[in-house]
Amino acid sequence: MDTSSRENEKVARVKTPTLAEYELRYRELLEEIGEIGFIRSGSVAPRFNYCGKPGCRCHADPPQPHGPYWQWTAKVAGRTVNRRLSPREAELYREWIGNDRRLKALIDELRAVAEEATNLILETEAKV
Repeated sequence: MDTSSRENEKVARVKTPTLAEYELRYRELLEEIGEIGFIRSGSVAPRFNYCGKPGCRCHADPPQPHGPYWQWTAKVAGRTVNRRLSPREAELYREWIGNDRRLKALIDELRAVAEEATNLILETEAKV
């Protein structure tokens, strides 16, 4: 058996999903989306500061900067916004930002499944 015959055989063995399987996956994704909690865009990062006092530890050798201070940064109405957060707020923001990223990934997958399903519908309609 030559190489191209083996490759064709492998392709033939790959199961093409049915419309019902696409619809099932689509409904599963919608259900997952419904379970996502609050969302927030942006990022949370620790910040360290140096003060202006000459004898402070932040100017020592080695320097020991003040912090960490948690900061949320995001684009709001086209402008970059920063907000200092308490440790608890930083924890909440990280959860909400994680939810936002998960939502975006699920929507991307939802679009891909919908594209495959609609292509299959169009192929079926063309054969009729």
